[in-house]
Amino acid sequence: MIRDITLGQYYPTDSVLHRLDPRVKLCGTLLYVISLFLFQSFTGYIVATIFLVSMIVLSNVPVSFIFRGLKAVLVLLIFTAILNVFLTPGRVLFSFWKISVTIEGLRLASFMVLRLIYLITGSSIMTLTTTPSNLTDGLEKGLGWLKVIKVPVHEIAMMMSIALTFIPVLLEETDKIMKAQQSRGADFESGNIFRRIKALVPILVPLFISAFRRANDLAIAMESRCYRGGEGRTKLYPLRYEKRDYIAYTVLGLYICAVIIVGIFL
Repeated sequence: MIRDITLGQYYPTDSVLHRLDPRVKLCGTLLYVISLFLFQSFTGYIVATIFLVSMIVLSNVPVSFIFRGLKAVLVLLIFTAILNVFLTPGRVLFSFWKISVTIEGLRLASFMVLRLIYLITGSSIMTLTTTPSNLTDGLEKGLGWLKVIKVPVHEIAMMMSIALTFIPVLLEETDKIMKAQQSRGADFESGNIFRRIKALVPILVPLFISAFRRANDLAIAMESRCYRGGEGRTKLYPLRYEKRDYIAYTVLGLYICAVIIVGIFL
């Protein structure tokens, strides 16, 4: 399951999405996530599905690789669906003992699961098609107006970039620790879900030690290179909008208009 987490990883290939300005992808991801909460009908999800499938095709990333990340949150999806199915009041479809399943519960559970799947998939496409350095530049450039009110934009962007960069590193470290403990007789596969979670507890201590050591090494490396923040620093490849970026903004605007129309009239 640890190997199935794709959020934060970059998939190197050539595609339309890879060549877009990171600010376009950041803006598009944010608006797409917001749009998932603007409608309550299956028609809206059809529009969102068409948009998401189009982005997957344009990304040139294998579909199996994109959806592999959903395995890591399968328990969350199931838990969300169960809560909504059994705890939502409405017209009873059938009941057993003191538990009732309602039509409204099934409808709400379907919407919530779809939202989570689309949210995770959309966010994964952004990180899979954007390098951490480009993501940092896009965040810093896109949020540059916040410097007027003394918000440390560069530092925030740098922290987010480092966090995303360390996700695959920590996942690899976790995998090594698990294999080392399995070679010594540890069992992470058998038993119910609670027993599996309990078996993962011994992994946390060496993982935290490794994470703190890597963070300390990174801090020392940055200090030894006289890193003092973003003030006065220049870019080797400064971000500039191109024709394809304006086309992407237009497509994004059309999608948002379609979502608003569906949310109001359907």
